Amino acid sequence: MLLPMGIGQLDAVMTVETAAYEFPWSRGNFIDSIAAGYAAQVLYGAGGELLGYFVAMGGVDEMHLLNITTAPPHQHCGHARFMLDALVALCRRRGARRLWLEVRRSNLRAQSIYRRRGFAEVGARRGYYPAPQGQREDALVMSLDIGAGGERDALD
Repeated sequence: MLLPMGIGQLDAVMTVETAAYEFPWSRGNFIDSIAAGYAAQVLYGAGGELLGYFVAMGGVDEMHLLNITTAPPHQHCGHARFMLDALVALCRRRGARRLWLEVRRSNLRAQSIYRRRGFAEVGARRGYYPAPQGQREDALVMSLDIGAGGERDALD
């Protein structure tokens, strides 16, 4: 079940975030995203366990996926694909025509998920991510054409 992310869920979110990433978001990153009104949702399993979450920033006719994470014990179960599909549906409801994201060049598994969902590589950001030993890692910029579709068009 996808629900809006709130401050009360941040302990569980931070547990997943720090387990999933060598360079996790800070609690402040999540607080700022929630306070700014970004699309932030958490995915819970039938037993009430946190399976994953995403945070996306809306813009004029577009959305930018900032963070999507599946809890390590629940990876390879389709939860990231489910959350991406939910985000695309949210983009359509909000009239966004394009969804953007950055992904580590080394994260081939995530790139594969994005490509299967229709994302295309459109560029790179040099030194975008922190890496071990004070190094930086490039990000691939990927984009999905949402198009005009969705519920908003049905209302016009």
